[in-house]
Amino acid sequence: MQETSAPPRAAEPAGLGFSHRQILVTMSGLVIAMLLAMLDNMIVAPALPTIVGDLGGLTHLSWVTTGYILATTVATPIWGKLGDLYGRRITFLAAIVLFLVGSALCGMAQNMPELIGFRAVQGLGAGGLIVGVLSIIGVMIPPRDRSKYQGVMMAVMPVAMIGGPLIGGAITDHLSWRWAFYVNLPLGIAALIVCSITLQRLPRGTGRARIDWTGTGLLAVWITSLILITTWGGTQYDWFSPQIIGLAVLTVAALVAFIAVERRVAEPVMPLRVFKSRNFSLAGGIAFVSGFAMFGAVGYLPQFQQFVQGSSATNSGLLLMPMMIAVMVVSLGVGQVISRTGRYRVFPIVGGVIVAGGMLLFSTVGLGTSTTTTALYMVVLGAGMGCIMQTSTLIAQNSLEMRDMGAGTGVSTFLRNMGSSLGVSILGSVYTQQLTSTLGAAGGGKGTASVSSFTPAALRAMPEAVQHLFKQAVTNGITHLFLWGSVVAVAGFVVALFIQHVPLRGGKPAAGAAPAEAAVAGTVTAADVAVEQPVG
Repeated sequence: MQETSAPPRAAEPAGLGFSHRQILVTMSGLVIAMLLAMLDNMIVAPALPTIVGDLGGLTHLSWVTTGYILATTVATPIWGKLGDLYGRRITFLAAIVLFLVGSALCGMAQNMPELIGFRAVQGLGAGGLIVGVLSIIGVMIPPRDRSKYQGVMMAVMPVAMIGGPLIGGAITDHLSWRWAFYVNLPLGIAALIVCSITLQRLPRGTGRARIDWTGTGLLAVWITSLILITTWGGTQYDWFSPQIIGLAVLTVAALVAFIAVERRVAEPVMPLRVFKSRNFSLAGGIAFVSGFAMFGAVGYLPQFQQFVQGSSATNSGLLLMPMMIAVMVVSLGVGQVISRTGRYRVFPIVGGVIVAGGMLLFSTVGLGTSTTTTALYMVVLGAGMGCIMQTSTLIAQNSLEMRDMGAGTGVSTFLRNMGSSLGVSILGSVYTQQLTSTLGAAGGGKGTASVSSFTPAALRAMPEAVQHLFKQAVTNGITHLFLWGSVVAVAGFVVALFIQHVPLRGGKPAAGAAPAEAAVAGTVTAADVAVEQPVG
């Protein structure tokens, strides 16, 4: 499909005149804040069995994670809108404070309900950290230069994915599970101090903010209902049970009411006008699909590594390193290419093909697949995600007016979070169904009810025939999971084909750009020059 250019739009100022050094100093605080949000779940995961042994409440264990994800997803667009209304500096600092309060309370929890509630408080703050970092970068740096800095932010992910389980395991073994939460406090305080100083040049709010309380409430209702459906459906309740059907009706009703309210209010929490931009809507679709396919599928890789390949919990985290390194290297490289050429449309298209290919490779694994082979598959998958992740955010932000930068970035992040949440739930159901059906077909139906309680250590203590059967069941679940994930990845590739090239604001026109494009891309404000010269 030939690359096309959208009609030129009026040039608008991009960037706030930060020098390259000022950007780097500011980003030091932003990187710490992003690391806090991404690292938290990875550190807590190894501590969960110990937490259950200390606090009890095994039946509510999943809600320690679900409550956090749910609160983060609901809060993301709200924080984005608050940043547009009140100013990004004050709302970002407030999000850090709320996250730290939640972390301290989690460390002091005395029972499982308290921990779940405090994790929700922590998640509310985490939603503001993620969207705050992206929207601050969005207003601080012109789009043409933004990609190289966003590439640095993407590099935080492999640090969190690899370092989180190792740090969490060490803390749990040598200190106490409570320090898995307390460790956030020194990092958060450092981010709070740095950001309070370096973000003073950000524009302040109008002081005339009107909060869309009705829209906020409806947003929370339909998101919560939808995630409860995907969490409980087929596990705690039958898909056609009154509980699931009731939640489905509530989800649809609240969503319809939410759309109606957002079209009427003066300051909607999720301004629907951002979806009038074709590129923004398509970039949101790519973000949703990438979150669904990537996190939904990759989240279950440790099952294969531990049960079939015999890796320990800590080592399974290390075995993800090839994928994370590939994400980091490709993301940084893509950022540099976009910054120099101004061309970005090709990357989500190529990334979609590579991700689909990586998923298909994983759908071929078997009992004899080596860790070297899966490592190579991870490199392919990581390279594809490196092409997609920051590019989808860049396209979305380049499609926004400055007044909607926070809310629009919040919407884009919200869609990726929703994709991740639904991917984990839906693809997880595929995995569980295939695993239990394989066991049942082999005559192991009596034991399928307790499949969720299997551990690698318990499996190794069983007879050889039982081990072989269970490993085959896990392998079948993984292959089907990745096969369906590849279908979703192909859908993301198709969506990417319809992206139009719109010149990035604040930079030189891309090579071969049409005259109309050059007129827009070449319109450089004084603020743009102040930012571009030190960088270039």
